[in-house]
Amino acid sequence: MALIAYDHADAAAFEATRHLGDDALGAWREAITRYVTLRPGMRLLDLGCGTGSWSRAFRAWWPSTDVLAVEPSAAMRERSVVPGVLAGDAAGIPADDASIDAVWLSTVVHHIPDLPAAARELRRVLKPGAPVLIRSAFPGRHDGITLCRFWPETRAALDDNYPAVTAVEAAFAGAGFATAGLDRVAQVSAPSLAEAAAGLRREAHTLLQLISDDAYASGVDRLQAAVPAAEGPVLDVLDLLVLR
Repeated sequence: MALIAYDHADAAAFEATRHLGDDALGAWREAITRYVTLRPGMRLLDLGCGTGSWSRAFRAWWPSTDVLAVEPSAAMRERSVVPGVLAGDAAGIPADDASIDAVWLSTVVHHIPDLPAAARELRRVLKPGAPVLIRSAFPGRHDGITLCRFWPETRAALDDNYPAVTAVEAAFAGAGFATAGLDRVAQVSAPSLAEAAAGLRREAHTLLQLISDDAYASGVDRLQAAVPAAEGPVLDVLDLLVLR
């Protein structure tokens, strides 16, 4: 079971606030292409695709690549910005054996209850040597995350509820995967802190749902107090863990 339910309220908030702009997407495209070259006829799995923003970007970047979008939440699938999203999860991927050339998991790995089982299922659907690209925040590596700046309680929530890099590596090693890279990727999450504050929806962020109501309210006050003096875009740094 995922850390949060991803009901209709969560899905609506996610669709409204979690789709990144071109600046942020460009940074991730550059990071992805360091590890995989998607040629015509290849197949990319967007596992846990949410409301489909990454699948939409992938189809725009690599129009000759077959992007398979899979999402377990019916509420998320109903709000998808791309057609053809399939029901499925990391324990049951609707794909044939050795049919996938790369897998993308964006802010998904902490929702997977059985990582070794997921690793075995990914090994089943991937072609030999194909990469698993995991975009995530990880315990002990949250110094570049804006939420952790204004809501310090999210650091403990992250450390207590998200798998560490070493835990992911160990789970996937059991299925024959080895680490191919661990990159820090800086993204423009919002054009300004004012816009980030105006668009904030608690339901769109797992970490904000894992802290208390009082902690959330205090963080909102800190965020609003910081807006007048803030300059420039909001930058967040997440990790790209790549396994083969």
